[in-house]
Amino acid sequence: MDEPRFGGRTDPDRAPDPYRSAGLDAAAAAQGPLPADVAVRLVERGRERLDLGEPMLAATDFRRVIGHGDASINGAAWLGLGDALYRMDAEAEAARAWEAATQLRAHAGTYDAWRRLAGVRVRAGDLRGATAAYREAERRAPPEDRPEIASRLGWLAKETGNAGAASRYFARARGGTVWGLSHLIIVVTAVISFAAMSDDRLLPLLWLERGAIQSGELYRLLSVTLVHGSLIHLAFNMYALWILGPIVEMTWGRWLFLAFYILTALAASTASFLFSGVPSVGASGAVFGLVGVLIAGTRAHHPMLDRRARAIIPQLGFLVVINLAFGFAAGGMIDNAAHIGGLLAGLWLGFLVPPGAVPTLRSAWQHPRGAPSERSPLLVAAGLFALTGVIALGLAIGGATV
Repeated sequence: MDEPRFGGRTDPDRAPDPYRSAGLDAAAAAQGPLPADVAVRLVERGRERLDLGEPMLAATDFRRVIGHGDASINGAAWLGLGDALYRMDAEAEAARAWEAATQLRAHAGTYDAWRRLAGVRVRAGDLRGATAAYREAERRAPPEDRPEIASRLGWLAKETGNAGAASRYFARARGGTVWGLSHLIIVVTAVISFAAMSDDRLLPLLWLERGAIQSGELYRLLSVTLVHGSLIHLAFNMYALWILGPIVEMTWGRWLFLAFYILTALAASTASFLFSGVPSVGASGAVFGLVGVLIAGTRAHHPMLDRRARAIIPQLGFLVVINLAFGFAAGGMIDNAAHIGGLLAGLWLGFLVPPGAVPTLRSAWQHPRGAPSERSPLLVAAGLFALTGVIALGLAIGGATV
């Protein structure tokens, strides 16, 4: 059954039918809960009265509906009451009504309520509260509204002294590239890789080598991602990170992206340490980890992705198969152990950790105030502990092997 839709504008030259209004008043005056059809008609009439410049009468209609058991009808009534109060210059009371509309299960007016609430908070000088409200609105906004909201978030970030966030929001408003941790990793990796190619002494200090790990040089588990064997090797890995990194970062958030990159790099290096006997270089294990995060995470949690991400992610499974097959056919020249180790860790993390930066289909419906974790924090913590335990066990086993 479709949700009732409210809020459409009516012809201001057409007054409400007096017979319809009289019958509706009689039905509304009855004691007890309102039938759904009567509540919907009251909300519609309230909207008509707002269009005709009668906010006090509209507020009466909306107040009679508030508390209805259907969240969509109740939400429409709270939204309408806020609109009526705002037109009566009762801005504080309007803000409370719109805030009440945001507390309900997701309904057709949730986005509008958050956006109106953000505007009221800006006018009241509560810029941090306005930022929080606009972020909630942005999560629910139709695509055509997102650049405008991003621009407003950029202005708020600038006003509150967060220049970095302001730049990202303004770039998003323009449809440009939003620079994040993934791009910083690319720059750092490229600089160090070029330096290692220019100085033969640097590469052996950073590559992954079994004897050095057994001697306690555990930093190599991560430093291996910063050096590459050739310009082509570097270009392929950095191009993949340029494509995939921002998707993970914008879906899970920058700090989860960084955690995923580090953990999958550690898992890839551990697998290489256990199963590859020759020194290895490159960030491809961590890149495979990000692929695993996207494959498992998008299927387990169904995050709301932009068009670019939706076009890229369905191709990842095929690309994984092709790359692994090529690695096995290369006869030991490619470190497939690292690729598989990173991929498996990424699949585990993607399945385990819900996206934190965008709503999922489930959270957008069940939790109108945001996109809360769909898994218990304790379960997520246990899963992360299990992964680190597997990595530590692998290092212990490898360390004990002569």
